[in-house]
Amino acid sequence: MTDLSPTSDLAAVARALLDHSGPIVVLSHENPDGDALGSVLGLTRALRSLGREVIAPMQVPRFLAFMPRPGELAEGGRLTEWPAGALAAVLDVDNNDHVRVGGADLSVFTGPVVNVDHHGTNARRADAHAVDPSQPAAAVMVADLIDLLGAEWTEEIATPLMLGLVTDTGSFRFDSVTPGAFRTAARLREAGARLGWISDQLGQNPRTYYTLLREVLGSLEFLHGGRVVLARVDEAMLERAGSAWEDVENYVGMLRNAEGSQLAVMVKDFGERVKLSLRSRAGVSAQNIAVTLGGGGHVPAAGASLNQPWPEVFPQLDAAITAELARVDASR
Repeated sequence: MTDLSPTSDLAAVARALLDHSGPIVVLSHENPDGDALGSVLGLTRALRSLGREVIAPMQVPRFLAFMPRPGELAEGGRLTEWPAGALAAVLDVDNNDHVRVGGADLSVFTGPVVNVDHHGTNARRADAHAVDPSQPAAAVMVADLIDLLGAEWTEEIATPLMLGLVTDTGSFRFDSVTPGAFRTAARLREAGARLGWISDQLGQNPRTYYTLLREVLGSLEFLHGGRVVLARVDEAMLERAGSAWEDVENYVGMLRNAEGSQLAVMVKDFGERVKLSLRSRAGVSAQNIAVTLGGGGHVPAAGASLNQPWPEVFPQLDAAITAELARVDASR
């Protein structure tokens, strides 16, 4: 039998979920990635299999639309009103970071909150929380949580968690992958997780992905002697390509593959504000750069949003990059 002793952080989260008799609202971060969606769907399906009332509001990007079933997520992707007697379960993001929590306004919520996250910058202030930065994906922690809940493993629970594990590990290519991550993947496969189907779905891009790619490559810059590769997208580029912002999401991984690069930066230029996606390797910490700019994330993958136009953001970004490269060079 699974241990639910209070010495385990995940056990405390499981106990809070099991003891709560009212509706459970499962949330993750804005602009969800595969780990956010996979974690939410895995936990939602497990809780529903135990007879719990679950509401999962999320606006799913097109490239992940293959995973949820029709009607499975709350209509409209966002709660307009918190249900009476609700508990909020926040996954893959700090529950205190209200701006980044998607699907509902957590700042006005007065009920209990549980939080499962693998970001080291998490403030750890939920009523029950499990935060483990050593885990390569929140989906690994959610899989352990589902064991603690006592839900029966099925393909429909295992498959979205495999999506989260695959996307946050770069298909098991990142140094963040642990032996435990492979063990979790094996457990999910044993439960029927559709790995080949996930890979096939993730590998398909709409036509606009390629028309926008021409614009992205036209903005490409190699900085700091080729150690940094940067590209930018703005509204005019989207209009010319007949594309949308969600088509931009996968480009940063492609930029990271540039030979000799240690940092890839994808810039979403919204005009008066900018969103940065960062991917790093070779000892460079994307997290350090993002935190300097008010953002967060992991060492190999991080991001930041700044409410300033790009000409004002670039000097700040370049200063943060310069400092991080200097730190790496000094450590050699």
